[in-house]
Amino acid sequence: MSHQDLTGEVITPQDTNYDEARAIYNAMIDKKPAVIVKCKNTQDVVNAVNHARENNIEVSIKSGGHNGAGLALVDDGLVIDLSEMKAFDIDPNAKTIRVDPGFTLGEIGEITQEYGLYLPFGINGTTGISGLTLGGGLGYLSRKGGLTIDNLLECKVVLANGDVVTANTNTNPDLFWALRGGGGNFGVVVSFQFKLLSVGTVYGGPMIWEMDDAEETFRLYDEFTKTDDQDLYGFYAFLTVPPAPPFPEEHWNKRCCGVVWNYTGPLDKAEAILRPMREKTNPIIDFVGEMPMHQLNTLFDALYPKGLQWYWRAHFINEVSDESLAINIKYGKAIPNVHTTTHFYPIDGKVHEVANHETAWANRGVRWAQVIVGVDPQPENAQIITDWCKNYYDELIPYAANQGAYVNFMMEEGQERIKASYKDNYEKLVAVKTKYDPTNFFHINQNIKPD
Repeated sequence: MSHQDLTGEVITPQDTNYDEARAIYNAMIDKKPAVIVKCKNTQDVVNAVNHARENNIEVSIKSGGHNGAGLALVDDGLVIDLSEMKAFDIDPNAKTIRVDPGFTLGEIGEITQEYGLYLPFGINGTTGISGLTLGGGLGYLSRKGGLTIDNLLECKVVLANGDVVTANTNTNPDLFWALRGGGGNFGVVVSFQFKLLSVGTVYGGPMIWEMDDAEETFRLYDEFTKTDDQDLYGFYAFLTVPPAPPFPEEHWNKRCCGVVWNYTGPLDKAEAILRPMREKTNPIIDFVGEMPMHQLNTLFDALYPKGLQWYWRAHFINEVSDESLAINIKYGKAIPNVHTTTHFYPIDGKVHEVANHETAWANRGVRWAQVIVGVDPQPENAQIITDWCKNYYDELIPYAANQGAYVNFMMEEGQERIKASYKDNYEKLVAVKTKYDPTNFFHINQNIKPD
């Protein structure tokens, strides 16, 4: 098939950089697209969409390539690769930034920190802004600033018919509603405009305890974070201490539990705020201290380079009963390697100031989004981490808040799971999908099927 109507860098299986171009973060995924188009601008995206539609080719959209299920790629189809689209405009006085879809969170943080500003988004600097935003966006600043989508002002979108439209609260408001949590179902977003928070130096980092202290510390953490203080954030984790400095050698490779804190309030109050957690517990590692927000946001990037084996599962959690906590501790003790972990991300603070029906993201009332991630550098260990992850997930099903999960943490788990994740918003999402993408052209995603 001729690709002469495609613009940007067109890569096919015959090209020497094909394997590099199709590589994503999850090395467990080995999809072989027929063509990859590295777009440089909006017109390249329009041309790719039109080419795929006119030639009846399946399409996937790749930005950061972080999606656990590998939905950035499509076998035998066309990948619209946005990773080289990196123009931006920042207005420090208005506290806004407009970014192309190719940026990672780390790259955006580099830009905004110069002005003492930051965007509420995830906890890994290597994540792409596009997928993270369209799925919702949970992270260190959720309590202070809400989800990433709560800071989204406007999108420019290439639709399935090749049209380029603007979506905000006044123009195509139904599309704007759906883009805030509905994933890549409605078009290719080629521009995001966000409002930014004033955040510079924070008091943050990991506080780690022996696994024997898990029950006590989780209960304390749970109570301690039931507060109206939107400057106090921490996610709880079961983890393995990395065998490298700055971690003390006597704790290397030890299965532990911990909280990664982020306090964004006055620094002269920070130590006193966290003192109860220190005094009532006995942390074996305490790296909580003053650091730039951007340093915290990229703290774990070196531990998770591109090309590891990944398997994800997730639940929404309301309360952690004694039985549920015992299951978490059991699997925490059985973590197979230093990369594998589980995190409880709080859904509270500013996230609660937006109602479930106001955006597509429909789980603002739950306590945590729990993600269970099996990660390993070695392909031969893929089954070990997959089994650990699936068994852990299965045992927690009776304790989950509902039958859905945060879509950015899901593998390909079937239509019922997607419906459950959007709850009462699902039917409206179907209506928006039917209006803007009636043929389901964009379906390599957590798919909303049109009527």
